[in-house]
Amino acid sequence: MSNEKTSAFSRTAVLHLLKNNGIYIGFFLIFLLFSFSSPYFFDVNNIKNIVVQSSIIAVIAIGLTLVILTGGIELSVGSVVALTSMISAVLISQFCLPVWVSVLLGILVGGLCGLINGIIISYGKVPAFIATLGMMSFARGLALFSTGGKPIAQLPLTYEAIASSKVLGIPVFIIYCIITYSLAWLYLKRTRGGRYIYAIGGNRDSARLSGINVKFHETMAYVICGFTAGIGGILLTARLNYATPTAGNGFEMDAIAAAVIGGTSLAGGQGNILMTFLGAILIGMLKNGLTLMNVSSYLQQMIIGIVIVLAVFLDKQKQQ
Repeated sequence: MSNEKTSAFSRTAVLHLLKNNGIYIGFFLIFLLFSFSSPYFFDVNNIKNIVVQSSIIAVIAIGLTLVILTGGIELSVGSVVALTSMISAVLISQFCLPVWVSVLLGILVGGLCGLINGIIISYGKVPAFIATLGMMSFARGLALFSTGGKPIAQLPLTYEAIASSKVLGIPVFIIYCIITYSLAWLYLKRTRGGRYIYAIGGNRDSARLSGINVKFHETMAYVICGFTAGIGGILLTARLNYATPTAGNGFEMDAIAAAVIGGTSLAGGQGNILMTFLGAILIGMLKNGLTLMNVSSYLQQMIIGIVIVLAVFLDKQKQQ
């Protein structure tokens, strides 16, 4: 009898460990696996490369985290990345606007897409899945229409410098992540609007009865998501020095995965923005390691899909 109790206790302890520390365990195991599988993985330059490659998804995932915290979802960020990229490139190549103006306007277009999503969802009461699915199609179509489906290359060197610069030897992409995540953390933890985001996702009706303007703050979450997608589009374009209307394909899934793997509950109301960054790094590490092992990109998508399902499963177990 005591053996059965011990066995049951052991299973409970293991499940508890996985529920509360799954991301740390997964991070350690994946890091260990690839370190032994490839001599190039555990290299300073490769580790730095993983962080840089993960930075764009990490920035986009900030907005996704806020939206998911409200109990919503955002499927259009990949298309908004492409639209932002094309708008900024068109303003430079065809209208000869300064780089900083085109970049700012491109990011504002991303915020506008988020605002439209927020209004349709919060005030129009259209399900988030449907509204953002429509925006995904619209933004991608507008990106293709802007140049007839043609990419724009040979952007100014000042545009490329947005991604290629270093500060005290640190790649500027890492600086962008530090700044954006610091601002997001301060917003969620130190402002009334951030606390309202959690309250809305925790219990929408209770938040409304407490006097919170649910529609406004929910809309703001989508606006911020649009801005972070816009910033992601600018960073991607600067890194490639190339704008294409097909950019951002699959980014929405990677960003959602980063948030969910980082512990943000799809039910809303629970999540840590800093853990989202760790989720983005884990995905970047997974892709990098699989590439070094010559694993097909198609198989990589399958593996990431399995990781997402596992993360959601652990989240559901945690709630029980």
